[in-house]
Amino acid sequence: MNKLPLVVASLAVFAGCVSPSPACTRAVLKTDDGTVLTGRSMDWMQDIGNNLWVFPRGMKRDGAAGPKSPKWESKYGSVITTIYEMATVDGINEKGLAMNILYLAESDYGTVGDKPPMCISMWGQYVLDNFATVAEAVGALEKEPFRLVAPVLPNGSPAHGHLSITDPSGDSAIFEYIGGKLVIHHGSQYVVMTNSPEYSQQLAINRYWESVGGTAFLPGTSRASDRFARAWFGINAVPRAVDPDYIKAVPGQSLALQGVASVMSVIRSVSVPLGISTPGQPNIASTIWRTVSDSKSLVYYYDSATVPNTFWVELGKLDFKPGSGAKRLQLTGGKVYSGETSKLFEPAEAFKPLTAAAK
Repeated sequence: MNKLPLVVASLAVFAGCVSPSPACTRAVLKTDDGTVLTGRSMDWMQDIGNNLWVFPRGMKRDGAAGPKSPKWESKYGSVITTIYEMATVDGINEKGLAMNILYLAESDYGTVGDKPPMCISMWGQYVLDNFATVAEAVGALEKEPFRLVAPVLPNGSPAHGHLSITDPSGDSAIFEYIGGKLVIHHGSQYVVMTNSPEYSQQLAINRYWESVGGTAFLPGTSRASDRFARAWFGINAVPRAVDPDYIKAVPGQSLALQGVASVMSVIRSVSVPLGISTPGQPNIASTIWRTVSDSKSLVYYYDSATVPNTFWVELGKLDFKPGSGAKRLQLTGGKVYSGETSKLFEPAEAFKPLTAAAK
């Protein structure tokens, strides 16, 4: 007998019994002209007071986990989105390396031991500051130059997450800490990530849904494993070549913009409607924003679930020179933007990251 459905059923039950956590989805599309687009949603149970920031080269950083934390100076400028204005959870640097941090309840970072401690609030920023490609990041991080420490977030949840990166070649990697050990999934085939369970189990569940076929049936709940299956089908089903009818209907459009629309549609298709809560499932939260990072054209798109506008930032129009200072595009307080917004960022003192004590 084929035991895979039984395994899938067991994993699905496990996935529905994890501790309360927010939910997110990430998917990558590479079009025929080499455009690489990384989309993600942020699902959360409350307002997280996020803003967009521009950080130049030459910024002095530390790991926000005490005097033994790593210290570095940013090699590359970046555009990022914060959470609670105290952690970098999404963004792209000037080399086209896109980074996303999603919640993973199963994260276990182990003990610091004799390695320098790094607060998870600076994990994503460290990657954007220091690496131009996925291979470069994997080569450095697989040596574990630091150990992550995860404090408690303002909403009382532990700051547990896994990290994904994509570069202009379409290379991809996912980093998780399971049972105190770093697990890396590296390769262009890893185009989708959600939340629980751990990634290897997500892949096992998805193999079952691939055998069913997305045009026949797809799981429809907001659980992470179901969103994974739908995002996987969607991102592999959207066109990678120019659609002549689309170009005719929208003059001046390119394959890249067609791809942005496709990726955004996939991310919207797995988003949780605003205001929805599921009795007995506190780990399911409404989608509050979405982003798409264009690693080839160096454009960062932002789509809020609470306002009717999508806007974007062209990195080529930003000043990343050392000493140019941090700049912020404030989203809190009912701010609404449309179109290209690089000129609307204002000088600001960089946010203070969430700190952690090494254990």
